[in-house]
Amino acid sequence: MRIVVLAGGVGGARFTRGLREECIRRWPDGEGGTTAEIDVIVNTADDLWLAGLRLMPDFDSLLYALAGVNDEVRGWGRAGETERVSDELAAWGVGWPWFTLGDLDLGTHIARTSWLRDGRTPTQVAERLQQRWTLGARLHPVTDHEIDTQVLVDDPEAPTGSREMHFQEWWTRHRATMRARSFRQLDIEVSRPAPGVLDTLADADLIMLAPSNPVVSIGPILGVPGVRDAITAASAPVVGVSPIIAGSVVRGMADACLTAIGVATDAAAVARHYGASSHAGLLDAWLVDEADAASTSSLVSAGIRAAAVPLWMHDVDTSAAIAGHAIDIATG
Repeated sequence: MRIVVLAGGVGGARFTRGLREECIRRWPDGEGGTTAEIDVIVNTADDLWLAGLRLMPDFDSLLYALAGVNDEVRGWGRAGETERVSDELAAWGVGWPWFTLGDLDLGTHIARTSWLRDGRTPTQVAERLQQRWTLGARLHPVTDHEIDTQVLVDDPEAPTGSREMHFQEWWTRHRATMRARSFRQLDIEVSRPAPGVLDTLADADLIMLAPSNPVVSIGPILGVPGVRDAITAASAPVVGVSPIIAGSVVRGMADACLTAIGVATDAAAVARHYGASSHAGLLDAWLVDEADAASTSSLVSAGIRAAAVPLWMHDVDTSAAIAGHAIDIATG
């Protein structure tokens, strides 16, 4: 079984960790691993340059979670962090004082930037970073091009009443409180899928959309030319997991993103946003939470198999159960 996951953010990291556990239980290799192959196509539109370093937040969230070194309390970064270097940078007026980086995390960013400066591509750097730990999955940046997300926001103090800022400033500094008018990824129209991405999708037995932000995590992955077409051309069924439960986001401020593109903060609305594969969309199946069970019949009528199951990812076991439901509805 070869499973490909499109993912970004903490939700994507927790889901992928649960998927790995479910695969170990279903298809054990006798050595604590699994005979299943898990490939993760990771959003890179959250990436940024800061203090001379290249940061890849979504990739690192997945890397740390699968390595077992992530901070479970905060949900991002490394466990056991200190922040002496960030404090020193702030004293020098370098970087963003509201975007704190832990010392261990900075080690990753320094290593990444050093390899990039040496001429390696983001994909080659990603491969090198993954050699440190046994992850039980392969992580692929969706593209080697820089496609950092910019957000056009309302700003009454700006001459035109609006201004554009990097996604991380809107998300982390302003907590998405400034109304977003639109999102764009820099130069995404001339980007190309990273090496291996299209082949991975073509060879998949199952493709999954993690419960990540549909607009700024999954959206940019699908926006890289060739990726959406590769998914629709693949023979594998496509199943998604709702990031919305009972009309509320599971984590973060995805509701502000959905509002900006005219999609309701609703599990069924997000499924319709992705669309049914039978109607030129992506989805063959979709999981909603038990709180949204009433929406499954409308999705079935729209050509998307749907089931209501518990979707709160409290721990590895609950995340594994969700992954198991996703496998079952897609392949059953």
